[in-house]
Amino acid sequence: MEYVVAAVILLVVLVVGAVGLVVPRMRRRELPPPPTSGSTTTLERPPTEELPPLIEKPVEKPVVVEPPVVEEPVVEEPVLERPAPTAGRLVRLRARLARSQNALGRGLLTVLSRDHLEEDDWEEIEDSLITADVGVEATQVIVERLRERVRVLGTRTVAEVREQLAEELTAALEPDLDRSLNTTPHDGRPSVMLVVGVNGAGKTTTCGKIGRVLIADGRSVLFGAADTFRAAAAEQLATWGERVGAETVRGPEGGDPASVAFDAVKRGIDVGVDTVLIDTAGRLQNKVGLMDELGKVKRVVEKHGPVDETLLVLDATTGQNGLEQARVFTEVVDVTGVVLTKLDGTAKGGIVIAVQRKLGIPVKLVGLGEGPDDLAPFEPAAFVEALLGGDA
Repeated sequence: MEYVVAAVILLVVLVVGAVGLVVPRMRRRELPPPPTSGSTTTLERPPTEELPPLIEKPVEKPVVVEPPVVEEPVVEEPVLERPAPTAGRLVRLRARLARSQNALGRGLLTVLSRDHLEEDDWEEIEDSLITADVGVEATQVIVERLRERVRVLGTRTVAEVREQLAEELTAALEPDLDRSLNTTPHDGRPSVMLVVGVNGAGKTTTCGKIGRVLIADGRSVLFGAADTFRAAAAEQLATWGERVGAETVRGPEGGDPASVAFDAVKRGIDVGVDTVLIDTAGRLQNKVGLMDELGKVKRVVEKHGPVDETLLVLDATTGQNGLEQARVFTEVVDVTGVVLTKLDGTAKGGIVIAVQRKLGIPVKLVGLGEGPDDLAPFEPAAFVEALLGGDA
């Protein structure tokens, strides 16, 4: 039995092996015929999927940010102002002066036009003149001369009395005094003018106006801002200069005023201007140290040569106190002329007579308003006409 099983297994093995030999042969016959002689065998590869052409990614260039274009501001050349001529300026401003002063004129004319003047009338005239700051001494002289003329001539018409009063007031103003400004260059250097005064008199503004007066009369001007203690003074003076094309020499705030004044004159010599106008710090006439410093400014400036003009700015509203101011300043810097400001307000015009009679210093310029050209050369006859009001 065992031999039978072994025989069966052997038979199965032989059958399976025969089948394995036959099947490969059958598959080989199904292959396509070989290529013809002389051709080259090319191995075929399965088709591959076509890829789209490579697109090169552009190289990013660094972004250059252009700086914003900053347009330079257009600097416009300042339009230079042309100050009004000074000739006849006081006459043009007469109406303004008359409005503030004609109370004096009306009062005097009313009294003098009475048919008969009693002692009380003359006292009233004296009071009017003293109230107008003419001063006691000057008032006594004027009234005495008027009394004599009325007694001798016996005139009573308003026109005649007015003429007599105008003549006496004009005579009291000493019309023969030299009121010209020394502004002509000489000895190879410009004329030098110091402007002095107390605090609050409007000195820096007046200094700027004086510069305009000189320019209006054909002079070339250079400003020296020697008021180094008031922060706005130099800037204020420079603004006045820019309006008329005048240079301003400045120094550091709180610096030495004498040094600035010296540099201003030196600069004026170098550029060849006609006049150097030096604004000094405001001072109280009773402060010895400050007044000594003002004297130093003058001495330092005089290293270039003598000071040609020293103008004292007085506020007309200060009245008789202005006389004391003028006296002290005269002792320190030898004042040659007075600039009387604020005659357009509540000022009393008689102070002009008082200053000249007491000190022998001529009033050379008067301020009649706040405008830049409201500073006029002083003319005694025109001033009296404005003081009395009306026409001559």
